[in-house]
Amino acid sequence: MKGLIKVDQELCKGCQLCIAFCPQKGVLSSAGKVNSAGYLPVVFNDGSECTGCAICAIVCPEVAIEVYRD
Repeated sequence: MKGLIKVDQELCKGCQLCIAFCPQKGVLSSAGKVNSAGYLPVVFNDGSECTGCAICAIVCPEVAIEVYRD
């Protein structure tokens, strides 16, 4: 099963809990540019091995992550 993650760049405050708890390393990373609130949000790396487990969405305190599974 493959997963697709969508991160709301404006809601994300860059706490990186999703990166820390993701069992598949390299799926999420820091965006490299700040959002309108001045935070460095997280982005989904296309082509990564996301399983769609949704742990990232569960641990996100801002509810900024949506996970879709094929």
